[in-house]
Amino acid sequence: MLNKIYATKDSMTQTFVEGKRVPLTTLVVDSHVAVSNKTANKDGYNAQIIGIGAKKSATKPVKSFLKKLGIEVTPKYLREVSTEESIPANTTINLTEILTPGLTVSVTSMSKGKGFAGVMKRHGFHGSQRTHGQSDRKRAPGSIARGTTPGRIVPGKKMAGRMGSDNICIKNLAIHSYNPETNLLTLTGPIPGSKGTLARITINKKA
Repeated sequence: MLNKIYATKDSMTQTFVEGKRVPLTTLVVDSHVAVSNKTANKDGYNAQIIGIGAKKSATKPVKSFLKKLGIEVTPKYLREVSTEESIPANTTINLTEILTPGLTVSVTSMSKGKGFAGVMKRHGFHGSQRTHGQSDRKRAPGSIARGTTPGRIVPGKKMAGRMGSDNICIKNLAIHSYNPETNLLTLTGPIPGSKGTLARITINKKA
């Protein structure tokens, strides 16, 4: 059985459990079809290639790859999932058996891109003083030098730069509900990214 499912973020809502507010994230889980698999004898490791969703067109290499396997529908996403069990090609995966309410999951998705940001927004710097002729330095990072030794800027120095668009993993979320008719999945808590972001949901092993 697969332990990784892919879904797209839709919206956020809330519910109340015993008078306590619980934030929920709603995701859309498209159909998962087994496309191909990799074996340890041939490829050196065991993995399953999963096709998520469907789209109208595809590139010629993808079309040729799917045609050899006898798959007519072009998946919107192709993802490789490590697994010990091989699933026959062109087999639709039953998500109801995997997405059981109450299970804890880990969600990995890409955070929102902020573009080029300064040190106050990116790292939480408090800025310089506004007095004594420094009214134009209130959002500046300040001194970045290290003196004569080592006489250079060391790697990892907190400075202005691109912010966001990072893969972030949120652990210990729980499956609140899953409706196979509407393909809607609700998880407790927020996840990174904007609406339409593809998220990888890893099912934690049962105790």
